[in-house]
Amino acid sequence: MLDKSAKIYVAGHHGLVGSAIWNNLKSRGYENLVGKSHKELDLLDPAAVKAFFDEEQPDAVVLAAAHVGGIMANLQYRADFIYRNLQIQQNVIGESFRHGVKKLLFLGSTCIYPREAPQPMTEDVLLTSPLEYTNEPYAIAKIAGLKMCESFNIQYGTNYIAVMPTNLYGPNDNFHLENSHVLPAMIRKIHLAKCLNEGNWKAVREDIALRPVSMQKNGEKVVIDSNSEEADILEVLAHYGISPEAVTLWGTGAPLREFLWSEEMADASVHVLLNVDFKDTYNHNEKEIRNCHINVGTGKELTIKECAEKIMAEIGFKGELRWDASKPDGTMKKLTDVSKLHGLGWHHKIEIDEGIHRLYEWYLKGICINHFS
Repeated sequence: MLDKSAKIYVAGHHGLVGSAIWNNLKSRGYENLVGKSHKELDLLDPAAVKAFFDEEQPDAVVLAAAHVGGIMANLQYRADFIYRNLQIQQNVIGESFRHGVKKLLFLGSTCIYPREAPQPMTEDVLLTSPLEYTNEPYAIAKIAGLKMCESFNIQYGTNYIAVMPTNLYGPNDNFHLENSHVLPAMIRKIHLAKCLNEGNWKAVREDIALRPVSMQKNGEKVVIDSNSEEADILEVLAHYGISPEAVTLWGTGAPLREFLWSEEMADASVHVLLNVDFKDTYNHNEKEIRNCHINVGTGKELTIKECAEKIMAEIGFKGELRWDASKPDGTMKKLTDVSKLHGLGWHHKIEIDEGIHRLYEWYLKGICINHFS
């Protein structure tokens, strides 16, 4: 257990999980927290990261910073996903070691597992067959990160723990129409379609005032904001499958997904940070020490189509839900086995219906705050 006075550096403290971990630590009485925005500290810059560690000398580190995105972003920016994540991990984990950090928590993703992994996926199926093509660069970076933690522990006796969360959603989520993950993207698309369907242009303009939208047209970037013409707004939103009559989503809707509320991921992460040591993460009877990471999820799944229908019901959109089967589905099924996590003393509480309700309320509140500020 870390002392309440311990200095804890949360890398990525403005992000979806990092912000929730920050708040969770605060709620447990940990006040000596350090966080830097990307403008204040570029984690891709090894000299800057070294200077930061020289100055702050943290006792513990939570590495929640990462370059992330959905299927479209993973396909288009493959080099960015592998290079940036490897660089961030190399710099932060390396400086943590050089500065004698007592405890490090590394956050990965369950996309590390093979495309055709047996379901539900235990930690032991890592590296047993090929990865899903769409997010292979990101997955390889995250595998390197967890193996770096594992290898430092074995060689140097450090105490670095890696947790692999399932699909996350929650407060401070990314609702960018091109780069966001599936659930927040569906919420925004269906919300905008409802506003168009009801002729509520005021609500449409309030939404894009907070989060402007762009597309490429004839080799040029077209950006819409709250001052754009209605015809231009309709054209750009249609590019993303949003119209007054229907919402068109990528793929078939058939893939199964598991979703975990981000604040619960934070609670699980802090539980592991405070209560789990490296020696607790593997079977001591095995000759080889490997797969010491910990899955974090609910152990429950539903199809993308079922999730979209729940969002349609929550938002109250009366139009049609359509699917573009020419676009990739991604991995068809990736359910985590969370037996290891349960054995270490943590279980989830928030189910998907409650989570969708909470996230849509948070989304609407953000638009209102921006409009009236």
